[in-house]
Amino acid sequence: MIKVIGTLLTAVTLLVGCGEKAADTTASSKDVIKPIDINMSLVFTQNELLTQELIKATDKIRERTDGGINIKVYPGGQLPVYKDNLEQVVNGADWIAVEDLSYLGDYVPDFAALAGPMLYNSYDEYLAMMDTPLVADLTAQVEAKGIKILNADYMFGFRHMITNKEIKSAADMAGMRIRVPGSQLFISTLTAMGAAPASLPFPETYAGVQQGVVDGLEGSILTMYSTKMYEVAKNMSLTKHFLGTVGLYISPTLWDKFTPEQQQIVNEEFAAGAASNTKELVKLDAEYTQKLEELGVKFNEVDSAEFSKLTADVYNQFPEWSSDIRSKIGAELEKIRAAE
Repeated sequence: MIKVIGTLLTAVTLLVGCGEKAADTTASSKDVIKPIDINMSLVFTQNELLTQELIKATDKIRERTDGGINIKVYPGGQLPVYKDNLEQVVNGADWIAVEDLSYLGDYVPDFAALAGPMLYNSYDEYLAMMDTPLVADLTAQVEAKGIKILNADYMFGFRHMITNKEIKSAADMAGMRIRVPGSQLFISTLTAMGAAPASLPFPETYAGVQQGVVDGLEGSILTMYSTKMYEVAKNMSLTKHFLGTVGLYISPTLWDKFTPEQQQIVNEEFAAGAASNTKELVKLDAEYTQKLEELGVKFNEVDSAEFSKLTADVYNQFPEWSSDIRSKIGAELEKIRAAE
């Protein structure tokens, strides 16, 4: 009996010892995981919806990873943006770039076509497009070039014509000087729609419209309201010629430094942020439309079929794009619309 008791005590001692050793090992393994500090660069200003949603998402990531993934958001172009932003990612910096899909076209040209004119009728169509095999293939191609897409579901609204003249057809736009960003895709699109595109820094646009340097600009409902453009332009023609979207991009090398748990948290929070952004965007579109109407802005529908036909040739003006990319995108959109 004494021998049995002694054996039991020995077993218990060994088990307790093993438990203590396992606990020590776990603690030491956590100690070696160093926090990763990451810069997130974007051109959007501090108070814009998209910036606020990204700040909330990165705060949640920091909280859920116990500070292990520390993403600091730099809005308003404080750090490199546009092409320079993507170059930071490709060079493997501790960096997340927030940019339009068209900038991926410098690495995989067909990606830029997904930001082309007159494609999407609704936010849901764009979100569904991001889940297609076509986009999955392009995503794999761009990752091989050093850019991992964390999320491409962030939107900031359809772009319309903001002028003092009602526009319903291409004839109404003939010769109108419309301010556009310095992008060939924008210039080609507005030219096809009948306008005379004018590249002008956005901070100069308000005065440009006021003084007649340009006849108007193109932009979203949120842009018209937040920049007070309604003070100098009283008409918005709902062309929906572009949908404003951005993706979040990171270096695969940096991504591989995250633990699987950290990767899951980052994916979950950026997905939640995108969903919240879309929900708020829909609400603000309606809210700002009402406020703009109260401020004297008139909204009007346009001949979308005519503008779609006129801008179709834009997809042939970029020789680096696949010759059938527009038809491939169209085929995916047909499936999406048929399933609605």
